[in-house]
Amino acid sequence: MNSQVEDLRRENARLQRAVGELSMLNDLARDLGASLDPDKIMNKIVRQAIKAVDASQGVVTLVNEAEHSSLKTLIRTSSASGERRSFHLDESVLGWMLINRRPLLLNSPRADDRFKGVRWDESVQTLLAAPLMVKSRLIGVLAVYNKRQGATFTDDDQRLLSIIAAQSAQIVENTRLYEEEQTLSRMREELELANEIQTGLQLKDYPDLPGYDIHGISEPARSVGGDYIDFFPIPGNRYMLCVGDVSGKGLPASLLMANVQATLRSQAVWSASAAECLSRANAQLCDSVRRGNFVTLFYGVLDHASHSIEFANAGHNRPIIVKADATTFELELGGLVLGVKKDFPYSQDSVALDSGDALCVYSDGIPEAMNLQRQQFGEERLLRVIVEHRGASAEDLSRAILHSVHDFVGQAQQHDDITLLVVKRVA
Repeated sequence: MNSQVEDLRRENARLQRAVGELSMLNDLARDLGASLDPDKIMNKIVRQAIKAVDASQGVVTLVNEAEHSSLKTLIRTSSASGERRSFHLDESVLGWMLINRRPLLLNSPRADDRFKGVRWDESVQTLLAAPLMVKSRLIGVLAVYNKRQGATFTDDDQRLLSIIAAQSAQIVENTRLYEEEQTLSRMREELELANEIQTGLQLKDYPDLPGYDIHGISEPARSVGGDYIDFFPIPGNRYMLCVGDVSGKGLPASLLMANVQATLRSQAVWSASAAECLSRANAQLCDSVRRGNFVTLFYGVLDHASHSIEFANAGHNRPIIVKADATTFELELGGLVLGVKKDFPYSQDSVALDSGDALCVYSDGIPEAMNLQRQQFGEERLLRVIVEHRGASAEDLSRAILHSVHDFVGQAQQHDDITLLVVKRVA
């Protein structure tokens, strides 16, 4: 009789435990399906795991087998409030999990022959881990530490944690994919905004300047580029002209480009010379540009009355002048890029434009354009195109250069923007 009572008591306890497990798993499934917030989902999984096996602390660690990346601990949480040392999954345990892909129970981790030589955290007494598997692929590990009251984890604990891990794996993967989708969506929105900013800044109409033919082209390598081109009237029958290359891509580069344009246009009005304008602009940009960012820039001032260009150069490609008789020369004056050294003393020079002369200011995206054989377009090819089309209009010369670059690179993907400004003096 006593034996039957004891058997009945054990069976009742087993049934109660099974009902409790089913209730807990049902609650977990409902909670996981009600949210796409990664933190909430991970916290729920860890807290339910801790509660289910009566552990002191738990952790979810994601892995990326394809990239062989280091483990990424997403959530740590404990069973009680207050200060508690946060554990992370040991790389030896992760390596074991990557190979075996099955639950791991360690009630005496320091004495386990599988982990000889591992230096365990002194607070780790017991460990239970289960793999998060999606279509035979390990995406992470759910681990709990230190059974409460100094007890040890049981086979039932291992079975239950495995069920929680199996139930949670696809949810974790869906959450990760959703987070990636949200990140990509934000990136697309950022690129669209950057493109709007850049399109608004780019010069659309060049002035109808008697005696001159002016045309510019700026072609970004991606959705948003980092090149800057401008031609702007300033007092004294003069015109500011410049081509620059802003470091970086995307929204940060577009914002920096806006800063550069506003700075140059404001300084050009009040500066007495090209060198002074560049020095003032550089000092202002050094105060506002984030460390590590910079701008290369050719800055010139065209005097319509004297047909001369006063110029300064901040680390940009040397412009080319081609004359009607096919003679060419470069404007060799150089200087430090903008945004690096606040008190850099820029120098200036000037050049006269005779009738038929054309000034070609370009970014490094032209000579450094590369074909599938990893050959660069180069300055020699650029020079030949300029000489060959020197008699053409500024627009036709610009498009001839662009067409030659496109023919040369073929199907090769380009990683730098192509920008070109042609200022030609005509009869």
